Amino acid sequence: MTEKKFKMDDAPLNKFHMKITALTFGSNFSDGYALGIIGVALTLLSPQMELNSMWVGLIGSSALIGLFFGSLVLGGLSDRIGRQKIFLLNFLLVTIASLLQLFVDGPVELLILRLLIGFALGGDYAVGSTLLAEFAPRKYRGFLLASLNVLWTVGYVSATIVGYYLGQAGPESWRWMLASAAIPAFIVLLLRIGTPESPQWLISMGRIDEARHIVKKYIGPNAEIDETIIETQNKNGFRALFNKKFRKRTAFGSLFYVCIVIPYFAIYTFLPSILKSMGLAENFTVDLWLNIFLILGSIAGLWLMEKFSRRGFTISTFAILTVCLLMLSIFHEPKILVIPIFLAFTFILSANSNLTLTYPAELFPTEIRASGVGFVTAFSRIGSAFLLPLSMNTIGLDASMIGMTAILLIGTIISIAWAPETKSLSLSEASNPFNEASNSNSNLNPLNHKKIN
Repeated sequence: MTEKKFKMDDAPLNKFHMKITALTFGSNFSDGYALGIIGVALTLLSPQMELNSMWVGLIGSSALIGLFFGSLVLGGLSDRIGRQKIFLLNFLLVTIASLLQLFVDGPVELLILRLLIGFALGGDYAVGSTLLAEFAPRKYRGFLLASLNVLWTVGYVSATIVGYYLGQAGPESWRWMLASAAIPAFIVLLLRIGTPESPQWLISMGRIDEARHIVKKYIGPNAEIDETIIETQNKNGFRALFNKKFRKRTAFGSLFYVCIVIPYFAIYTFLPSILKSMGLAENFTVDLWLNIFLILGSIAGLWLMEKFSRRGFTISTFAILTVCLLMLSIFHEPKILVIPIFLAFTFILSANSNLTLTYPAELFPTEIRASGVGFVTAFSRIGSAFLLPLSMNTIGLDASMIGMTAILLIGTIISIAWAPETKSLSLSEASNPFNEASNSNSNLNPLNHKKIN
């Protein structure tokens, strides 16, 4: 009896899907690790290099600045030359630049290396999640993409722990802290060798036979490609993100992403000042508990994203975060109430952050997907890399906290107005703006999830 054929989007989960997910974990773990370790390392290297506040700010945000440019440049490039090449070369650059931090003599060298690391990680944000989305079956796509955020959080927390213990080894230990990022990067680089090209990208380029061969080899002999992708082919690259068809998607993806990222980095970049303002002693134990809630929130977010619709999860978490941060901005007493609110805020913020690695890949069609993901990722880093330090230095902590509350409120309003429902749709359906009208009636209740087969 002949086995039933199935579309690639409806394929059962197999070992290759898990492998491509694990390989994509590398960029998220490394990004979290790179951002976490620099904060610890700066406390040791700043006195040695006699860094002023400008240099501390530049080096501290350098990976974010590099990520801004890497997301734009490499995301757009991968739509033209393919995902696989950049997917591999990104981590060659991360490995080399991370290792070279061991030998820096001054702030200029360190700044350049941190920019290169961020540049490569930015490209991997755009390409990695795009490649995973284009291989993952629709039933598991949201879970697999959201799990990337869990690994970011694990990387961030790991850096905090490694930095704490290495910091006790002496004043030069910052070199080993920064260079330690080369270890996971090198492992990811080796494992990525042999990764196939995205079949969906090959189809959009008209390379049907190559796409069919990859699908048969890695997804299953009875899997079939969706050749309708070629019908929506668009060669305008970045310009297509701002045409009439996709500009609302681009605006939503960019604004919802930045409204998540600014509060996230603000809270954890300036955590000592925030805890001090609340009358809480900042120490390793406090950091550890908050990091535990970050991990727990990201894990719980995997279940919540499967339980609720994309639109409902986005709106409800933004609304809860707005209320929590408003309370933290106004009330610093009693601590028996403040501490649980802070932990709840941390938990929900981490769960909400899973959306940043799921929604963008579902908003755009194959031929501009990496450009779209790259653009919204880059846009999100404007606030964290440039606007945030300026705000803290000019208007102070309390006003900045109120400002972040306003940003979360804007995120809530934007999500109510523009968030599309993309759950349970194939990528070609999810990235079609004309599906929004047909889905709107099923999303009057934002927590409702109506499965679309």
